[in-house]
Amino acid sequence: MDAASISSVASIQQEETALANATGVSADLTKLAAFRPRRFVPEAANLADAAVVKGLYSQLLERPAPTPRALEAWLLDRSELEAAVSQTGSILNIRMTCQTDDPERAAAYRAFVETVSPVVKAMSDKLDRKYLEARKSVALDAERLMVYERAMRADVELFREENVPLETQDTLLSQEYQTICGAMTMRFRGEEKTLQQMGKLLLEPDRPLREEAWRGVASRRLQDKARLEEVFDKMRALRAKIAANAGCADFREFQFRAFHRFDYTPADCRSYHNAVEKRVVPVWRDTLLKRRATMKLDALRPWDTAVDPEGKPPLKPFETPPQLIAGVERIFNQVDPALGEQFRRIADLGLLDLASRKGKAPGGYQTTLCEARLPFIFMNAVGVDDDVMTLLHECGHAFHTLSCVDEPLLAYRHGPIEFCEVASMGMELLGGEFMGEFYQGDDLKRSRRHRLEAIAYILPWVATIDAFQHWIYEHPSHDADARRKAWLETVERFGGGVVDWSGLDEERAYAWHRQLHIFEHPFYYIEYGIAQLGALQLWLKAKKDRKAALAAYRRALALGGSRPLPELFAAAGLEFGFAEETIAPLMDALGEELAKV
Repeated sequence: MDAASISSVASIQQEETALANATGVSADLTKLAAFRPRRFVPEAANLADAAVVKGLYSQLLERPAPTPRALEAWLLDRSELEAAVSQTGSILNIRMTCQTDDPERAAAYRAFVETVSPVVKAMSDKLDRKYLEARKSVALDAERLMVYERAMRADVELFREENVPLETQDTLLSQEYQTICGAMTMRFRGEEKTLQQMGKLLLEPDRPLREEAWRGVASRRLQDKARLEEVFDKMRALRAKIAANAGCADFREFQFRAFHRFDYTPADCRSYHNAVEKRVVPVWRDTLLKRRATMKLDALRPWDTAVDPEGKPPLKPFETPPQLIAGVERIFNQVDPALGEQFRRIADLGLLDLASRKGKAPGGYQTTLCEARLPFIFMNAVGVDDDVMTLLHECGHAFHTLSCVDEPLLAYRHGPIEFCEVASMGMELLGGEFMGEFYQGDDLKRSRRHRLEAIAYILPWVATIDAFQHWIYEHPSHDADARRKAWLETVERFGGGVVDWSGLDEERAYAWHRQLHIFEHPFYYIEYGIAQLGALQLWLKAKKDRKAALAAYRRALALGGSRPLPELFAAAGLEFGFAEETIAPLMDALGEELAKV
């Protein structure tokens, strides 16, 4: 190992130590004030106690609501209860994911999932039925409640008492997946590192170092291959049974209905796959070919796809979470000072856990503390360019949450997932225009190129994950060998055909294990593709008139989930569509932007 490589690794280790020492949730989430004082749920109620929760639901179930005023009050009290219980579960989940190797946190979350969640599911179905029956004789604003009642009817049609324990088992298997992944650390040149920290080494110009790091991570993941395959097979069997119990042809039908996908179908998803294969994969392939040529390589290997192709050192936008926070706040102040103020409030309240560390669950998320009506952001930052994009993304979700705080109905305080991801991906692009807060000169251009290439990558990757999930549940009796073959065929279809995986058959065959959505949120991934197309439209509009585009974006966010998905896109000035006629002009525009950098 040469002196430059030794210096590089030592520098990275110092940065990671700084990150680990500066992380952690500073807020006591249990002491956050409710957005509005409770009027139905007692302040002292222990909402982690299933008996207490059941008692409160029972009060609503038994309460008559014979008049419009009484039924409206009943709806508000139900929203209050649902928000309070949801927040209790969210806090337990946050604590668990922030430290998956803490047995006390794991046990508390598991107890909530096993005891409270089943009560909520069963009682919610009874309340849905009570409400729909009451609406037969009590007149309310039908237009205002159309989306709410449409979703409720779908839930009533799907609900089966016998599925409650099966869904609990599925949730606990998700926790097992998180625990397995959270424990994935490895020794690398004398230091213990998380796999997220190892990913930073893939940005180093030293190719042998990158290969060693990539192979080490892949080898570590394969150590748990059998455990993850077993977990997933259990999930798949449970999900098939859940769908059959609900009278669905397969789990795909069940999940589309459970996700309230009223505005598109599996056939539309296939249209997306085909359009991406035809219009986006060539852009991604061209990007990879240019990378290979620039790097003067005979073969582009998996450890060559993230590094700067000109051999420049990795972008280092920040060293500590406070620096990340400060830079992102400056970005938001330029996008819109009101957003800057909202972000500062989130940070000041201690609603961020940003750095990667041992025992922390993988990935990143924004979750809403529904009673406080505040967002919480979780991620695994290690000091790289993607970390800035991740925080911008999750802040888009957070701003969505804060846009809806005055909505009285909990169900309308969050939008359909496809539009929630427009909020986040749109903020990546809107905020990304001000990366000068982190970079200057050539580094700024490099960051921009990386962001554009990431779009050319993510659209085919979404198609890969979505098409693979369709295959999984279209073939419920498949075995592990058939699943392996289907995955490899799907990756080949959308991968661009440039990266050389020779000698890495096992590593490639199980790469899907790192995509947590397949395990934890089945069929939740096409949303990213739909939303990326919306975000690209938003970005192009902002290039012509940023003020008008941002105003429309924020108006649409404020609607929450109160309108159907196509209307939310329209409110933001965007076209809801993901077939070739929508994708083609966006890829033309993306190609032009890539040519500039």
